[in-house]
Amino acid sequence: MFSQAVSFLLETVEFVIVYPALLRFYLQVMRAPARNPISNFVIAITDFAVKPLRKLVPGMNGMDVASLLWAWLAETLLLLLFLSVGGGKIFSAGAFVLPAIMFLAFVRLLQFSVRLLIFVVIVQALISWLSPYHPMRPVFDALTSRFLRPIQRVLPTLGGVDLSPLVLFVVCQLLLMIPLGILENTAMQMLAHG
Repeated sequence: MFSQAVSFLLETVEFVIVYPALLRFYLQVMRAPARNPISNFVIAITDFAVKPLRKLVPGMNGMDVASLLWAWLAETLLLLLFLSVGGGKIFSAGAFVLPAIMFLAFVRLLQFSVRLLIFVVIVQALISWLSPYHPMRPVFDALTSRFLRPIQRVLPTLGGVDLSPLVLFVVCQLLLMIPLGILENTAMQMLAHG
């Protein structure tokens, strides 16, 4: 019961630390409008780690590498804590455990990125249907347009309804199930044999 409570707390910390760091990275990469409540909130809760990292790791080609690095380091640390709380003898394991955990953290960031895209697409679709002039719409459009536009070129609207969010949702689910599922299984096997 104690380990379940600690795991729940670690999952909450993961949600509060890793997802905002990833979102900060994607907001900058996708050139989302900087002056909005989402960006302000994300910056406020990630600045404590990202600003010091920027002194060590500068941006590259318009990408906020420090935000991505912070997400990866935080996920690696949280995985170490998850595995140690879960009864694993992580600190007495072989030399390949840390690289396996780092690889698993990378895979989980890819999974979180796809889940984040799913969430943003759903919100963007709801906003476009219910309140097309909502002030937050440009942020969600910036985060989704690079993914939806290629689908929209191929798939015509049916009865005035854009089905590209549904197609993207299906593609994202397949990504989570097949290639990212295989990568996660590979990382878990590395951990088991490390």
